[in-house]
Amino acid sequence: MTVNEAARWLSERDGFLLLTHARPDGDTLGSAAALCSALRRLGKRAALYPNPEITEKFVPFVSPYMAEGDFSFQHTVSVDIASPNLFPRGFAGEVELAVDHHPSNSGFAENTLLDAGRAACGEIVLDMIRRLCGGITRGEAELLYIAVSTDTGCFQYANVTENTFLAAAELSRAGADTAGLSRLFFRTFSRPHLALEGAVYSGLRTFHDGRIVAAVVTLEMIRRIGVTEDDMDDLAGLAGKLAGHQVSLTLRENENGSTRVSLRSTGAVNVSQIAQKFGGGGHAMAAGCTVDAPPEETLARLLPPIEEALNAREAG
Repeated sequence: MTVNEAARWLSERDGFLLLTHARPDGDTLGSAAALCSALRRLGKRAALYPNPEITEKFVPFVSPYMAEGDFSFQHTVSVDIASPNLFPRGFAGEVELAVDHHPSNSGFAENTLLDAGRAACGEIVLDMIRRLCGGITRGEAELLYIAVSTDTGCFQYANVTENTFLAAAELSRAGADTAGLSRLFFRTFSRPHLALEGAVYSGLRTFHDGRIVAAVVTLEMIRRIGVTEDDMDDLAGLAGKLAGHQVSLTLRENENGSTRVSLRSTGAVNVSQIAQKFGGGGHAMAAGCTVDAPPEETLARLLPPIEEALNAREAG
């Protein structure tokens, strides 16, 4: 689908349940809430599925759009979800329209609006709201600024394009409190968060002559430091701050014994291809997967394909 086709599809229907992905970040939440606001402005019934993993930092922004217990819907739209294994906990059903920017999108929905050239799903939703409503409100601008800024590391990641900056400028003109939002999401941290960062930095491990760097976050670390989900924003980016690396991994131990893996690349390796080998996906320079094994075993499984990819690049 194109943006125009997706906007027309939405305008011809009513009763929308909007899905955000498991362990929701600012892009999925901000984009879904902004789209929900625009649909409501058109007089349509729309609400967000009550994702049980939303952290406290995002609650004030998305709570006005959450579905109440008696909310009935006819159509389901996913926002920033690449595959069904990323559906929010408790949801079971089909998706009629997927709005996404992940090149690894599995095509699970009946209809898909996919633009893998966008740094954030928020950029796509901004285009959709323009088509639906002619413009955006200040509230929608704030939500979309959260989406775009958090998915680009406050405009630091390599996925940022000219369109990203143009979108940010439009959101600022529409009234988004860019300074306040940047302070909240990028410059203000709890004591447990800072303590966890210290533990991660002190425990960094390097492989393949320093070109691979790994950070492991265990349940023991989380319990000892006393961090909550709200304290663990941007864990995936910490390992990548070590000079000289080409691929970074952050491995977080889950309560069920599995390990959540975040992979980042400076461009030497397509980490989405690595993640897909383990049932995950994402972007060429930022991807993730979950491995049904503890962190050390997961690390041992991931290192060989990463090293193979690095060797292949060097040989080529």
